[in-house]
Amino acid sequence: MQIKNLMSTTLITIDKDQSLADALKLLRKNKISRLPVFNNKELVGIISERDIAKKLGSSKYESMPASRLHVSSVMVKDIISVPQSMRLAEVAKIMIENGIGSVPVMEEGKMVGIVSKADFVTLAIDGEYDKICTKDIMTKGIISISPSERLVHARRVSIDSNVGRLPVIDDEDLVGMITSKDLMRAFIDFRKKVPEKYQKSQIKEVLVEDIMSTNPLVVAKEDSISDVAKIMIETGYNGLPVVENDKIIGIITQTDILRLISKLEA
Repeated sequence: MQIKNLMSTTLITIDKDQSLADALKLLRKNKISRLPVFNNKELVGIISERDIAKKLGSSKYESMPASRLHVSSVMVKDIISVPQSMRLAEVAKIMIENGIGSVPVMEEGKMVGIVSKADFVTLAIDGEYDKICTKDIMTKGIISISPSERLVHARRVSIDSNVGRLPVIDDEDLVGMITSKDLMRAFIDFRKKVPEKYQKSQIKEVLVEDIMSTNPLVVAKEDSISDVAKIMIETGYNGLPVVENDKIIGIITQTDILRLISKLEA
């Protein structure tokens, strides 16, 4: 199958000179995690929730409101794109090797679509995916965080580990999840509520337990990849903790499913 048969042709984009506040509105309104960035009619970058969380949490910009930051100061400029005739397995391989969540699809120098990990997950329904269990492809090396850790530490762990979803563990029990979206919204809400002169000191008082999602949705190691894919599609979650006897034993993400699709498609 060629990527043109999977890509989304409904393009939600933003101009490089618009503010981060504008980008946030578009992300929330359309329930997406990244936006292609244009300068006139030319694609010049991509901006994601993780990029925004990374920028807003840095000491250099810690007191600057999103309305004063431009998209161009946050976007990733080194864009990897693919032609619409490229095969699925090749695109999946490019995304995995470069650690990216989506790629613009180009034709004659113009962007005609975009394909994300979430689009690939829609392929993992039924058929052979019914016969493969979560335990066969899940990530076992869990990078987690404590509910009593600071928000700024959670941001640093997410950046250093290059993960967008952290299980929150308290005394070996899974008590919550914290994602790039949670981090992004926490930094934005904090700036709105706390006067600028107090932000530098008070940001250190915001804890993971203050912003994490509680009662996280979990899956079992024997659940099929098809079932996991259906849950991801229905909820929009890009990762799910894998639990056995009330203890987390792994996490399964869109990236894990992408690797499987790449292998089977090849």
